[in-house]
Amino acid sequence: MGDSAETDLVQTARALTVTGLVAHHARLSPAAIAIETAEVTLSYAGLQARIERIAAALVALGGRRFAVLSENRAEYLELMLATARIGAVLGCQNIRLAPAELNHCLDLIEPSAVFVSERMAERHGAALPSHLRVISFGTVWERLLREAGPVPPDTGAADAPWLVLYTGGTTGLPKGAVLTQGIELARAAAMSHDLGLRPGSDCLGWPPLYHMGGADPAVATLAGGGRVILQDGFDPDRIASTLARDRFAWVSVMPGAAGRLADALERGAPVLEVGQFGVMPDLVPAADIARLTRLMRAPWCNSFGATETGTPPFSTARIQQGETPDFGKLPSPLCALRLVDANGQDVACGDVGEVVLRGPTLFAGYWRDAEATAQAFQQGWFHMGDLFRQRPDGRFDFVERAKYLIKSGGENIYPAEIERVLLGHADVMEAVVVRCPDPEWGEVPIALVARRTGSVTAETLAALCRLHLAGYKQPKRIAMVEPALLARTPTGKIPRPGLEDWVKHHITIRETAT
Repeated sequence: MGDSAETDLVQTARALTVTGLVAHHARLSPAAIAIETAEVTLSYAGLQARIERIAAALVALGGRRFAVLSENRAEYLELMLATARIGAVLGCQNIRLAPAELNHCLDLIEPSAVFVSERMAERHGAALPSHLRVISFGTVWERLLREAGPVPPDTGAADAPWLVLYTGGTTGLPKGAVLTQGIELARAAAMSHDLGLRPGSDCLGWPPLYHMGGADPAVATLAGGGRVILQDGFDPDRIASTLARDRFAWVSVMPGAAGRLADALERGAPVLEVGQFGVMPDLVPAADIARLTRLMRAPWCNSFGATETGTPPFSTARIQQGETPDFGKLPSPLCALRLVDANGQDVACGDVGEVVLRGPTLFAGYWRDAEATAQAFQQGWFHMGDLFRQRPDGRFDFVERAKYLIKSGGENIYPAEIERVLLGHADVMEAVVVRCPDPEWGEVPIALVARRTGSVTAETLAALCRLHLAGYKQPKRIAMVEPALLARTPTGKIPRPGLEDWVKHHITIRETAT
């Protein structure tokens, strides 16, 4: 290496960004389709022009932090890329949050402006703080772009904060996970390894862009010159129609969506071509896994990632068509991981430990929350808060979230262990286990089950639990409930605190299950 000027030139050449790649594709293949929605089809040249106009409008508005509150639409992706171009931060707001939670997330960002869709303006507008500048997509937005000044240069840095995606909303207030353009490019590389995404691969973008399951694949696809087919949430019939028309290397299928998608595929035309699909099969009934692998003619991706980690640490194992599901997971290539105890010491093979990892896909800390960041990053490792057990064959089994543990008579009970047994019955659509206070044992597990048909009984499921689980892990009550009660979040998480409250008001533990 030579003098500082030479070093600067080298660093400039190495500093690739997402917006730099999108501009590259606009020059190389200007007519190629970048974004397709029900309303808009946008080429890479068209996308680049929109990014430049929006970047100019953002500069005119002033400030370095913005927020967006919207369902999936082309303007959302355009805004993401425009903030990246000028090195600004974009807080991607969860449209499902209650007013207090939403205001907390906005307070974290302190945005110069909040960009909202017409639908979200109707839903949340009255609850938004009066001091915020709210700009609606549509007529107002387009006029703002027409009146903007000159196009600013691309000054976004690979390592500067860019997207804030919120996490941890099932227990306590959400935290903002910070992502940079460099992190998103690392995640694109991981998705190439783990999900088979290749340059030019298309993305079926139905998961919400305010979650990593929507944002990461969409950004990776645009960075690779592919097409994002953006859809407004989970519409199983529309997804089935798209799968019959277009080819995909990977398709996201969240826990809770599998059964409804399988129903839609059975009603529609055959799937054209899918390389692999799905995430976190541990939370999906075995019957739905079998149906979908048959209908997709593709394996289920036996994955486990997070907002903070991307597809790592476990996303390379597969469940093939016709296989009895083995939920054992294999490590992703772009991370190093360990299983540790409460003191940060490695646990023995076969013992339960928390996953800690290192790698380039990790987020850059929690926005304006030094305490949470310090707690998550200890001794140079990120602590996921998820418990796993390693097998002698090298695979890893998910046990439970570290923070949700049932302590019954001095024994540790992990709800996921019971849920997997219940979900193994062909007539079970969904199963969730929560803890309930008990005067004798301290806490006991209660199972809430939604039936696929009316034939399976609590007694049958209790016998299944006795066959597969230790005595202290047996649910003290198995209650049949409506599927709507067990609805998961868009990322497949279970809102257990709310279900605990429901159990407290509706379940008598000592009764015989019915």
